[in-house]
Amino acid sequence: MKKTLVAIAAGLLAVTGAYAQTYPAKPVRMVVPWPAGGSNDVVGRVVAQKLSAAWGQQVVVDNRPGAAGVVGSELVARSPADGYTIMVHSGTHVSNASLYKKLPYDTLKDFTPVMLIAAQPTLLVTHPSLPVKSVQDLIRLARAQPGKVFYCSSGNGSAPHLSAALFTTMAKVSMEHVPYKGGGPALTALMSGECQLMFGTMPTVISQVKSGRLRAVGITSAKRSKLLPDLPTIGESGLPGYELSPWIAIFAPANLPKPIADRIYNDVSRILQSPDVVESLSFQGVEPMLMKQDEFPEFVKSEHAKYARIVKASGAQID
Repeated sequence: MKKTLVAIAAGLLAVTGAYAQTYPAKPVRMVVPWPAGGSNDVVGRVVAQKLSAAWGQQVVVDNRPGAAGVVGSELVARSPADGYTIMVHSGTHVSNASLYKKLPYDTLKDFTPVMLIAAQPTLLVTHPSLPVKSVQDLIRLARAQPGKVFYCSSGNGSAPHLSAALFTTMAKVSMEHVPYKGGGPALTALMSGECQLMFGTMPTVISQVKSGRLRAVGITSAKRSKLLPDLPTIGESGLPGYELSPWIAIFAPANLPKPIADRIYNDVSRILQSPDVVESLSFQGVEPMLMKQDEFPEFVKSEHAKYARIVKASGAQID
């Protein structure tokens, strides 16, 4: 009996290995659970184009927006784990687990975390009329005028909202949240003076910062951005320990065979290190980011727990 089980296991490994060697033998669908034109879509299309050339098979981007990525994620969770449906999604994938009372899938059990591919630096920007030029200035102002400083975001529970929520919690200040339906409307509100500051992803706000129409006072990541090396992190600017770095990654349905996951990881890693891809993504305000393959699943679990704490502290909830 034991020899039979060993033989069966060896046979399955041989079949999986052979299957991975011929993968992909047909077009691959890359689900992006966000509208076209956003950071996830931009990154997905750059990677898809390069993979199509490397694999000799078309990698087709399939935008499935809705419910902050839940619609597209459900589609992927219910797809076969054969490597022909993969997903490019942001850190919202793990924060949704705490923001929604119920999801049609299990965020940790129903997906294979394949690899981290990019970071979306988030900037703390203010309207020029707000008399602050640093993180410490903002903290002092917010403490002196509790509830009278208004910040806008791209929506309740969005990454910019949670970045602000973590800031107010750690700084022990009270600021009023004004949610909008997307980063564009929030930026418009800030520019018009409807609110005084916002945490915005770099692609959303970078052009206004460079033109001087908005003032950047800090970045939410643990390290300074290569795109704005003179801009200090919030952590080094008077709020030690502050860090929230929105990211973009590739996921697949649960139980993706390891040889296929390895193929995707190795090929996409090479793509992300090519100078033209680095330049293309940097122009969009996105930074390619690689992590060791075996470290990424644990990273997803730690981010899942971190966002749960932030969501609980902020009180954010989506029905």
